[in-house]
Amino acid sequence: MPKIRTSRTKRPPEGFEEIEDSLAEFTKKMRDAENETHEGKRKAEALWPIMRLNHARSRYVYELFYKRKAISRKLYDWLLKEKYADAGLIAFWKKNGYEKLCCVSCVQTKGRNYEGSTCKCRVPRAQLKSNESVQCQHCGCQGCSSSD
Repeated sequence: MPKIRTSRTKRPPEGFEEIEDSLAEFTKKMRDAENETHEGKRKAEALWPIMRLNHARSRYVYELFYKRKAISRKLYDWLLKEKYADAGLIAFWKKNGYEKLCCVSCVQTKGRNYEGSTCKCRVPRAQLKSNESVQCQHCGCQGCSSSD
């Protein structure tokens, strides 16, 4: 979540006004997802919409800076500092083979059933058995391998 701006915080860099409406829409959707009822959902399933919105907002900032070159470096750094985007996730997207990564927890090797492995959604679909489910337990991803 982005930090709350007060009268004592620094003003955003030039160009923020152009993307402020889009970021405000993401913030509104995030609040709605956080306030959504958790009744009838599994333990981690309640977090899936939040993870998807975090991914979408980070992807929006990433594409503005790296793909479209629509924002300045100063604004991009400010957005990361103010937590408008996930810096760790964007760092992975810049690496070869992680262009479609859904969340950072899917590449962490600790806390898995088979120590030293990554999440099931990172395995290419061609290497999975035909009846095997691909959906990630942590974020609900349907598969984020770059070879899919």
